[in-house]
Amino acid sequence: MAEPEPERPTGRTRARRTDIGNLGNLYDALQPTTDTRAKAITNSLGDSFVLVPAGAFRMGAPDEEAGRRSNESPVHEVSITKQFYLAVNLVSQRSYLAVFGKNPAKFNDANGGGSDHPVEMVSHDDAVAYCRLLSARPEEKAAGRTYRLPTEAEWEYACRAGSVSPFSFGATFTSAQGTFDARFPYGGTAPAAAAEGTTPVGKFPANTFALCDMHGNVWEWCADWYDERYYVSATLRDPTGPATGTMRVLRGGSWRNQGDRCRAAYRNALAPYQKDSATGFRMVLEVGEGK
Repeated sequence: MAEPEPERPTGRTRARRTDIGNLGNLYDALQPTTDTRAKAITNSLGDSFVLVPAGAFRMGAPDEEAGRRSNESPVHEVSITKQFYLAVNLVSQRSYLAVFGKNPAKFNDANGGGSDHPVEMVSHDDAVAYCRLLSARPEEKAAGRTYRLPTEAEWEYACRAGSVSPFSFGATFTSAQGTFDARFPYGGTAPAAAAEGTTPVGKFPANTFALCDMHGNVWEWCADWYDERYYVSATLRDPTGPATGTMRVLRGGSWRNQGDRCRAAYRNALAPYQKDSATGFRMVLEVGEGK
């Protein structure tokens, strides 16, 4: 799906850190009574995953949020009923090479990037294949670990990390907070130079769930099929998206997008076979019982 023409932010949105209020009771009710799982796991490639707690959040953007598009509404309360491990970082070129034996990224060592930059030029099909191949590695099988892409709801929940503002860290987005076209920052801050490509994963501060690069750097493939009007009738408990479609969801914005495209609520999509230098992915890790 081609992105719409860039829209400059039209105003300032007040930052609101989460006081979950009525969501708090639901959040507490969703927590397991006994949790023996590690809070972080490092896999055989050296990639880290953190345990994202179960909880509830308001998915989408309110009418007053600058840059809001119609596919981000209505705002609806979603519950994520199970904890899940999510990768701290985007899949790097180093990890992709270790699994696939090749590095498709444009921004490689010879082109201003490197092995610690996110892999890009990967389709949704490539990302799913990577998860499958990584899951099949002997070390991962022995540990009972399998990998998949996050659902769109899991992604936004993890990105927000308890916040209700346009970004996990508030109502502004600058070049000190992520990699994007900073000629068009968000929230009335001063412009800066446009990014010329990706930056190393984990370069910027993590959100309160310890996740990096949830805003900018590269778009992130999600598992869901895309539907412009899905929020009108979406399931409110662990939604997994429409049953069918022609495009897959992308989230998070990228190095070549202006600030409003990097908001937590912004929804984008491409056909599963499409790939470009602004699109990558991160994974959910699932651990088998007794591991």
